[in-house]
Amino acid sequence: MITLSSDFGTPYPAAMKGVILQSTAAQLVDVAHDFPRQDVRASAFWLREVLPYFPPAVHLAVVDPGVGTDRKAVVVRAGRHAIVAPDNGVAVPAARELGDVEVFEIEVEDPASSTFHGRDVFAPAAADVHERGVEAFDDYPGYERLEEYETVEFPDPDLAGDAVHGEVLVVDGFGNAVTNVPGRVLEDRMGEFVRVNGNAVAARRSYAGVDPGDWLVTVGSHGNVELAVNRGRGDDAFGVDPGSPVELRW
Repeated sequence: MITLSSDFGTPYPAAMKGVILQSTAAQLVDVAHDFPRQDVRASAFWLREVLPYFPPAVHLAVVDPGVGTDRKAVVVRAGRHAIVAPDNGVAVPAARELGDVEVFEIEVEDPASSTFHGRDVFAPAAADVHERGVEAFDDYPGYERLEEYETVEFPDPDLAGDAVHGEVLVVDGFGNAVTNVPGRVLEDRMGEFVRVNGNAVAARRSYAGVDPGDWLVTVGSHGNVELAVNRGRGDDAFGVDPGSPVELRW
């Protein structure tokens, strides 16, 4: 299996698939191609949430605002998985969930385009890794172990004192604003009201815990507190975007 993830929309992922299928009969599975454009942190978050549900696979992840620069192309090995990606950290949070992280630089020779390395660099590498297997990168020509590489770190919330201070990490397609605040802070407060950036908001276990159109705070499937509206958009209601500060008070 080779999974594909990008911020490319359409039709660019089809070209990557065409390149892969020229040299392997791997099963191709699309994760998403509508990641927020050029947003490495948001893409890293979603890869971390999704890839651990796959059986061992090669994952192709291309969110690459540095395309055409001197940023490296890498394969990140983690357990029985490998993630082929630019060296901008997008692959590392997911790899940490999959196993011990080892990173290898891909030797790149004059790609056909300086703007579409997804097709010309990463897709061929994903096919090559799939055909060779992920276990013995040290012996592969064209791959060199890296001791230093880029990563993405998600900020920690401040849980001290009489309030919790965090920030919005991502906003999903439903408009739910996912924060970096761990869901455990709401464990004993479900059914109550909490103050979110000064507004009294119901803490509920599911969106249907409030009437359609009403605001709520809940714990998403990712385990973090999210700001939501039943059948509406939490980001619009709360006036937040990725990076916006969030304060919870009891």
